[in-house]
Order: sequence, then C-alpha cells, then structure tokens
Amino acid sequence: MTPLETAGLAGAAFIAAFVLRLVYVWRTRIRPLQPSLDLVWAADCEHLTTATVVDNDITFRMVRDFTWRTTRDRDERWEPEVKVRLDELKDIWFMVDHFHSLKGLAHTYLTFEFENGTCLSFSFETRREQGERYHPWDGMWRAYELYLLVGFERDVTGLRTHARKNKDYMFRAVTPPGKDKALLLGLIAKLNQLAEHPEWYHSLLTTCNTSIVRIVNQVTPGRIPFLWRNFLPGYTPKAAHRLKLIEDWGGLEQTLEAARIDEKAQAWDGESDYSAMLRSFLPQSPR
Repeated sequence: MTPLETAGLAGAAFIAAFVLRLVYVWRTRIRPLQPSLDLVWAADCEHLTTATVVDNDITFRMVRDFTWRTTRDRDERWEPEVKVRLDELKDIWFMVDHFHSLKGLAHTYLTFEFENGTCLSFSFETRREQGERYHPWDGMWRAYELYLLVGFERDVTGLRTHARKNKDYMFRAVTPPGKDKALLLGLIAKLNQLAEHPEWYHSLLTTCNTSIVRIVNQVTPGRIPFLWRNFLPGYTPKAAHRLKLIEDWGGLEQTLEAARIDEKAQAWDGESDYSAMLRSFLPQSPR
C-alpha cells in the first residue's frame, strides 16, 4: 500500500469516528433535552406574550415596550394589555435588519399596523437565560428556546435603528385578499402555543425567517416556495420582490433605496410618534 493510500484510509477512519461521535453525542446528550418555560430569563425576553380573540377584538398581554438608548442603557417596561381590532388592520410590513457585514446574515420580522396608529412587531428570536449570549453554533444543538417577541415598533425597530445602528429595510407586504388577517391570527395561534408548549430554536431550520415562511405557507399554501434565500435572510428582499410578496416601488433597486429606514430614522426626536416618523419617508400605498 502506498503512502497516499495509507493517508486516505487514515483520513476516512478519522471522518467515520468523528461522525459516530456526533451521532453518539446527539442521541445521548442533545436529543433527550426538553425545552422549558420555567427558567430565569434575560430581561428582554422575560415574559411570553399571549392573546385572546373575541370576534374582531384582540387583546395582547405582556407586550414589550422598552426604550433603547444603547443596547445596555434602556428603560424596561412591559405593557400588561394592548387592545386592537382585527377589522382595523391596515398594513403588514416586512422588516429586514442587517446586523452583520456579510450580506446574507440578517434578521427578519413582521410589523402589523392598525388604523388607530398602533404598530406591533412580531419577531421570532431565541429565548436566552439570564447572562446567556446567542451564538449560531450553539443554536444548532438545542441551546435556546424559540421565542416569539411581540413589542411596539418603537421598541423592536428602534433597538435596531438607534441602539444597534444597523442597516434596516421596511417593505409593505402584499397579501391575497383576507390573508392579512389570517396571517395575524396564525401568529397569535403560535404565540399561545409557545406559551404552553415550548419549542427549540434551530440556527438553520427554525429561525426568524423560516418561522415566518412556515406560517405564511400555512395561511396560503405554496405562497413561498423552498428557496435557499430562506436560510440567508439578508437575500430575502430580492426573492420577496420577485414573488410579489412586497410592493414594487419602481423596480428592485429603487424599492431597496426607498425601503431603507435606518439613516432616515435618525430624524426622530425621541418624543414624537416613532412609527409615524418612519412612514413619512416611505411611499404611500396605491391602495
């Protein structure tokens, strides 16, 4: 046997041993783990939001309403009750938050705007224990529970435009008739489900974006096909534009330019209506 063949066999043996070790660790240490509701959670994900729906009346309980100056300097508050009406749902906004220099790495979430001016953001995230920090590698191995944050737009988007100073985009979503309300109800059902039956977050399969895709396709089967961009949320605007999931504001490049809000958001004085300020820079809906 030649030295090259010997090296090849040694390499194959190493890979086989490594794979077997991973399988052993998964079956004996990771797979048996169960997600929890009863841990000491980080302050920004301390409470689980729940909601009740009676005809058109929706009541959300424990909605996050933080004021962010920096990621560490903040005022923490949870609103005990927020009431909106389903028949007053005005627009759904698809948000893309670029938090990394790599274009594909981004966070996506949805904001629901109501006729009375209330804007609530729904963001699938990790629920971290107190003192715990997120790392995507850990998220592959059942380290974090899945968390569906509901917060006021001035909190959820303000964290990104002001405290983190990320590159952020805001697109008006396009839904089939009646599906906007169905999407909101689908998210509410997920909220209440997670409050009773926790699930694991997964850095590839159960993320901010794949969780949105899953609920959209429950509401409108096949609306979003299987795309590699679903796993790299920073690339989703191109796919969303092509699939007519967001409004076209003059072609893809012009839509991206019009949708960018982080620089414009710096005009906020910290006291006026944050949501109204954002929308003053965005195109009006043709509807």
